[in-house]
Parts: sequence; C-alpha cells; structure tokens
Amino acid sequence: MARPVTLCTMQWGDLPLEVVCEKAKSFGFDGVELGLPSHLDVRRTDPEYYRNIKATLDKYDLKLFCISNHLIGQAICDNIDQRHKSVLPDYIWGDGDPEGVHRRAAENMIQAAHAAKMLGIDTVAGFTGSSIWQWLYSFPPVTDEMVNEGYADFARRFIPILDEYQKLGVRFALEVHPTEIAFDTYSTRKALEAIDYHPAFGFNYDPSHLGYQGVDYVDFINQFADRIFHVHMKDVYWSDTPKQIGVFGGHSTFGDARRFWNFRSLGRGKIRFEEIIRALNDAGYQGPLSVEWEDSGMDREHGARESCAFVKQVDFQPSAHAFDACFER
Repeated sequence: MARPVTLCTMQWGDLPLEVVCEKAKSFGFDGVELGLPSHLDVRRTDPEYYRNIKATLDKYDLKLFCISNHLIGQAICDNIDQRHKSVLPDYIWGDGDPEGVHRRAAENMIQAAHAAKMLGIDTVAGFTGSSIWQWLYSFPPVTDEMVNEGYADFARRFIPILDEYQKLGVRFALEVHPTEIAFDTYSTRKALEAIDYHPAFGFNYDPSHLGYQGVDYVDFINQFADRIFHVHMKDVYWSDTPKQIGVFGGHSTFGDARRFWNFRSLGRGKIRFEEIIRALNDAGYQGPLSVEWEDSGMDREHGARESCAFVKQVDFQPSAHAFDACFER
C-alpha cells in the first residue's frame, strides 16, 4: 500500500480550516498536516475543541499524522528582533522582551505536544531557531567556542521541551533548514550530539532546503534513517549557470528570477524524488508524504493538485522479495 499523501496547511493559513479541508479533498489528498497557529490553537485544553477538529477532518475523509509549529518554534533559540514580530502571534510576542518571547515560544511548543496527544497523533514538526545562524559565513573569524556555545544554548532551551515530549510519547521533528540549529548534514550531527541524541528528537525531512545548498539530500536519509519522523515533499530549481543573486539569496524576495534558486511545484525542479523514495524505503519509513507547496510563480490550487498527483505517481513500496528469488530451485 502506498504511503498517504497529505497537504501541509501552513501556506493556506489565510483560509478557514474547513475550506482548506474541502479543497485538499478535491485536490486528491489523503490527509492534512495542520499548521500552527492558523489552523490549530494549542493553548486550548477543552476536549470539545479537538473533537470538532477531528469531526471536520472526518467530514472530508482526511487523516491527520502530524501538526507543524514552525513559526513559533523559530523564536525558541533565535536572537529576537523586529522580524519575529511579523510572524509571531501577539500572545507569543508580548512586549517583545527576548527572554519572554523565548519562554512563551518554548511553552507553546510543549502545548503542541499536548495538542498532538488530544488529536491522537505522535509527531510535531517545526523549527528551533538558532542563536548562531548569523555567523554562517566565518568572517570576521568565528571561534569554535562561539559555535559550541550556540549548540549549548540550543541544548539548554530544547532538552526540557524534549523531556516533556518523551513523557507524552510524542516526537519533535526538526525541519533541517537555513536559519535553524541544523541546516546541513554536518550541523545536524552537531545538534544531535548537543542533546545527547535525545530519543524524542528527529527530523522533518525536506530535500529542497538541502538541494540548493549543495548538500547530498539522499545521503541525509541514509545518515539519519532512524530519525526521519516526517517527510515534506517540496521541489526546488537551481541554475546551471551563474546568476545575479547567489546561493545565499541576497536581500531579494522568493520568486525573483535573478536568484540562483527558487522553490518550484513538485516535478518542476531538480530534486530526484525517485532516489528519495528508494532511500525512504531502505530506511523503513512508512509515514505520510506531506506536500509543502511553495512556488511563487504558480497558482497554488493548480500547484497543489498537480503536486498531489505527482507524489502518488512517484511513490512506491519496496519489494517483498528479491527479483531473482524465482531463479532458485
């Protein structure tokens, strides 16, 4: 049986949940990945609220496997500034005092684990933020001590969160991504070491964020096979020739044609999805394949529909027996 294909609702946060569910079903999706804070308020503790969400999903015959807390999670370890005010709800931003924002974001991430339990699922995907992303390019020289303190800060802030997740039987899946404490294979290993390979910590695998950096996104699955808790299917295009705006993206906006790379609808970029499916099969991943659709140059309804069909076409299960077994007598 093929893996379920779900739609991440974060990019549809301008629409009510029921409208998104109706559209997702019409596009052919098997389920949704609920994005915070637009489609789920994890501060709610009343069972009726969660029963109503499940009833809405049932109405459209949609499954739920994961909720996503990216925007608020970003504020847990980031150096807080005015950029965060634009993406955080007022109840997290508060008066903007950085430590207060950190604390409220961490509390919300724990609330997300409780919400997952109320919804009957065991995975929360999201971001961590990073106090050392600003030092990506090491000039003026960045010392090992400065980098190590960044990972220590991540551990101090996240281990208490992960301990609560473990108590609840819920897993946190970091989307390895620029601006996070883990953004490539090397930094991912350092993040795991910083938290002593905490069992509640794994990854929301998204190949697009690795591909344009020049990171081997198929090998990433092989390196962390037992830590792939959730999968985002997203495509990206990068140029074969030099462009005006390089791999860092400059101060341009997504979709600018002068950029070296831009996200594309699934099947229209350069990610080798068949190799990803084969690696996920080898890793034994049986969870959903969640479409996180981000193509600045395409109507999102057209893109969501074609992306759902693309994932269902490219996915396949591993063989139950060796092809040459029939040769044996």
